[in-house]
Amino acid sequence: MSHETSRDLPAGRANPEVNSKFRFTEDRSRRVLFWATLLAATFSAQCLVSLQAEPPVARFAQYPAGGLFDLRNASIPREDILPGGPPKDGIPALTDPPVISAEKATYLTAGDRVAGVRIGEQARAYPLRILTYHEVVNDHLAGVPIAVTYCPLCDSLVVFDRRTDLGVLEFGVSGLLYNSNVLMYDRGGRPESLWSQIAARGVSGPGAGKELKTLPVVLTTWADWRARFPHTTVLSPKTGHVRDYGVNPYARYFVRDELMFPVRPLSRRLPLKTPVLGVWVGNQARAYPLSAFDPAGQTLEQQLAGKKFQLRYDAHNKTVTVSEAADGVHWMYSFWFAWYAFRPQTEVFQPRR
Repeated sequence: MSHETSRDLPAGRANPEVNSKFRFTEDRSRRVLFWATLLAATFSAQCLVSLQAEPPVARFAQYPAGGLFDLRNASIPREDILPGGPPKDGIPALTDPPVISAEKATYLTAGDRVAGVRIGEQARAYPLRILTYHEVVNDHLAGVPIAVTYCPLCDSLVVFDRRTDLGVLEFGVSGLLYNSNVLMYDRGGRPESLWSQIAARGVSGPGAGKELKTLPVVLTTWADWRARFPHTTVLSPKTGHVRDYGVNPYARYFVRDELMFPVRPLSRRLPLKTPVLGVWVGNQARAYPLSAFDPAGQTLEQQLAGKKFQLRYDAHNKTVTVSEAADGVHWMYSFWFAWYAFRPQTEVFQPRR
């Protein structure tokens, strides 16, 4: 099927009523309530007793942006690096967590969203109900060191190869945000660098400017992934942390248009939290809103910067899969606002009806 694309160029601080610092200051109480709810769902009752004397965000916000990290060579504006609430490692990344067989994953429902990763003959599912509480899983699959990363504020999912010019990295959650997106850090770095998930590169320290290699990933339902790969393994809920993985503390955030942290630039071309598949080749990028696909299902042959790839839209599971791709084609899943903030030169896929 042929298609047309168009560009939505950045316009500086677009929509000032949405993006102004004043509005986000006014929304501080909402963020405090949100993080209080998140922590209530995250920590045990005993931990909650110790936190009741002081609101979590009020306490964590006392840490200066940058905190324990050296930002002198930061490649992004230092004033836009914000504390997100929990401090460094307050959201605990997982490293080589236990996995179970599909038959034993009885804690999952058919419609649960999972990040599906396949390398060689090995396939593994990482349920978002667990990723929401940890954001980074350092793992090995088919002998390859990988990082499965998810930012609930952006609904952004990317998988990285942890082998870099700085060695094999282990990522943690810094507690800092840039454009409402998680900033990871490399544990044990000398000094530790900050890494932007959506930009897929380092933004401070020795890692500044270094790109992370992305790996294929599918955001789909547990039923769909298991049907594709019956022998898949699954992340076990026995992570060693006390969490209620059956509660999604971001449920209300997902259904509201408002953002919790400043983002620039913003584009209202699509609703801010429209799910998109973002594809890029070098400096060229294109967003594929799920709403642009045929409701009955669709397979598209696409090309970007001379590189070919194939997309398959599954209407039943409401997921887009990159089923074939030439070398150099990269992709991730995210909300529209986040994809645009990091790649404002993006095209937007428009099917020709």
